[in-house]
Amino acid sequence: MSEAQFRPYETDPCYAPATGRVRTGYPAAVASVPSGSVVLAVDGPTAVRWDVVAAALSDALSAAGRSVKFLDVREHYASWELILQRTASPELPDDPHFATLSDVELPALLDDLPRPEVVPGGVVVVYGPGAALVDPDVLWYADLPKRYAEAAITGGDGRNLGQPTGTGPGTTRRLFYIDWPVLDRHRDAIADRVALWLDTQDVDAPASLDGDALRATLAELAARPFRTRPTFNTTSWGGHWGQDALGFNTQAANTALGYELIAPESGILVGDAETAKVEVPFQLLVALHPEAVLGVDVHRAFGTSFPIRFDYLDTVGGGNLSVHCHPQSDYMRRVFGWPYTQHETYYVMVNGEDSRVFLGLRDGVDVEAFRRDADAAVHHGVPFDIERHVQSFPAEAHQLFLIPAGTPHGSGDGNVVLEISATPYLYSLRFYDWLRKDANGEQRPVHVGHAFDNLAVERTGQRVAVDLVQRPRLLREVDGATEDVIGSLPDMFFEVTRLELGVGAVIEDTAGDRFHILNVVEGAGVVVETAAGHRHSLAYAETLTIPAAAGGYTVRAAGSTPVRVVKAFVK
Repeated sequence: MSEAQFRPYETDPCYAPATGRVRTGYPAAVASVPSGSVVLAVDGPTAVRWDVVAAALSDALSAAGRSVKFLDVREHYASWELILQRTASPELPDDPHFATLSDVELPALLDDLPRPEVVPGGVVVVYGPGAALVDPDVLWYADLPKRYAEAAITGGDGRNLGQPTGTGPGTTRRLFYIDWPVLDRHRDAIADRVALWLDTQDVDAPASLDGDALRATLAELAARPFRTRPTFNTTSWGGHWGQDALGFNTQAANTALGYELIAPESGILVGDAETAKVEVPFQLLVALHPEAVLGVDVHRAFGTSFPIRFDYLDTVGGGNLSVHCHPQSDYMRRVFGWPYTQHETYYVMVNGEDSRVFLGLRDGVDVEAFRRDADAAVHHGVPFDIERHVQSFPAEAHQLFLIPAGTPHGSGDGNVVLEISATPYLYSLRFYDWLRKDANGEQRPVHVGHAFDNLAVERTGQRVAVDLVQRPRLLREVDGATEDVIGSLPDMFFEVTRLELGVGAVIEDTAGDRFHILNVVEGAGVVVETAAGHRHSLAYAETLTIPAAAGGYTVRAAGSTPVRVVKAFVK
């Protein structure tokens, strides 16, 4: 099979439901409501356009001959002042950007619950975040992927969970660290009771899937390879590789951040790729089938948190990333509330002439002088040469750079970096951001205090080159194929290896008791087949999750040139 015959990168991978089919529109959804007197709860996140959903349900139920009454659960939330008190972040009370990850449960944000009075022969619809708490006869979940909530907040149109009008704009600080954890826990807790999943990305004609069909589909996916839906975001330093090479967001300013697999935000498309499909949170799959997806030992260590992510940093035609670090383990637990920290790696997929990767401190660095320079940049707009303090290395194609928590780092311009990292992804503690401005003309956030509190001062000089810029070590060799360890450190819980397959070569592997993640970093692609007969093609730059329950599998090279595939797993 030549490269021309192998398929290109697929932007919307989609999987058929195990039973039933995805339908569209409110009339199709309300057709499933039982006859007689019914209390229907429609739960879901804050960002759903609830007034539009309620009005459309009213029309559809009335057209079906049902009398209907509506109760908005949002009217039963506590006052905003009380919600702020109940979700306060004692470790970070005045931090403008970060909050401790909330452990509050959704009922704590309500003063009381609606008390639906049954309408004889009719339908009482209780709707909004927390509607499931009224113990309804029928429960639906109206979803909207998290990227919409973030876009609404950053655009000035969104509000936070429980926030009434007239209390100022919503903030990403609350969205990321309070709203999302609270709502995710609530959704996962009620998932077994959901009778209908309603995807409201097209709020006027939502796609829907029966709850039993949804759960059956997720059970199937928990034992076979699958891809999550990739997305790209725009930032001030972004490049254009995602647009030019993969066809993403061609009308956007750039494709800086490519989310291939980031568990808290990624979704899985279920339905017909050409017609109707619903997007289901990947995290929901993990919550319902943690041992099948993660493996017994990984589930024991990480609960229902999928611990590895794959994403792209695209600076081709863009600028340098900030130089930053991530929280060290104790600080991450104590201050930010995550049980494990944000260890990272950079795999260089594409490099430009003279492109660099910033990594580790220079030998003999004066940390106090570094702090003075960073403070002067933040407070007085004084630029400085970051390489007075931080090393840089040539960004050689297919080199992996290891980035333990606390290590200063950043990709230079002209690169495409595949981040193979621990799942926490919102804790980039910046030392220096080149005095860049945001869309509003304000200096982008720089977190000098947090950054220096977490700086790994031992990551200096030649030790960085030896420990963090490792050479491949042969792990095994079979006919026409090899596997090398390309990144492993005792204090990082995951390992990265690379498969190199000659034309047509096949290599066997097994997920064993822990999931694997694969990405094609060179060549046309591969075909992965499990012992149970599940086949999945994987093209250049795509990412595939192989659940622990998939067991043994083979990887077969496609195309007329050799193929390279990186693999990550929990050690």
